[in-house]
Amino acid sequence: MQSGVQSSEMRLYAPTGERLYINADERARFFAAASVAPAAVRLLCLTLALTGCRLSEALALTRAGVQSGIITVRSLKKRGRNIMREIPVPEELTAELIHFAAALPERERIWPWCRSTAWRHVKAVMTAAGISGRHATPKGLRHGYGVHAIRSGVQLNMLQKWLGHADMATTAIYANVTGCEELEIAKRMWGQLLVNKSSST
Repeated sequence: MQSGVQSSEMRLYAPTGERLYINADERARFFAAASVAPAAVRLLCLTLALTGCRLSEALALTRAGVQSGIITVRSLKKRGRNIMREIPVPEELTAELIHFAAALPERERIWPWCRSTAWRHVKAVMTAAGISGRHATPKGLRHGYGVHAIRSGVQLNMLQKWLGHADMATTAIYANVTGCEELEIAKRMWGQLLVNKSSST
């Protein structure tokens, strides 16, 4: 990468100022729209939104990579290395995935789609949810996962592990949110301060 140039993977806002991640309201609408999609589409959308994995990583997922409360994906950005990472997810998701893929051989991919077909399915759910713009993509879901994790108090080193980043500086972009997400993070800090103050009186 050239000096002074960031890839879209490394930022939350486009040079024009457009947001590149789905926010909390859009995330809720995405879940609602996914809930009425066909089972294969719904489970792909939930897997992307609840793991923060890349679309290509989700498409490489096999039944062997799903255990109760854990999804194991191959970190496809680690060129030449077979590095797996475990991501904790709600047990309801893994139970559904195990049931959905029950008839498949253990090493067969859960979703047989190519990347462009899967991208279109996710985009259709985004459209149904009323989400449009540069963030209405699988990468927008990944970035939204990172922002949601920071808002929820997940530590950067844990988020780095779940997202499969080699460099903590990459993960740290999720701490650079602005607007309502930034205010919510600040309120959480103030809330703890007020709790500490009231307990000391």
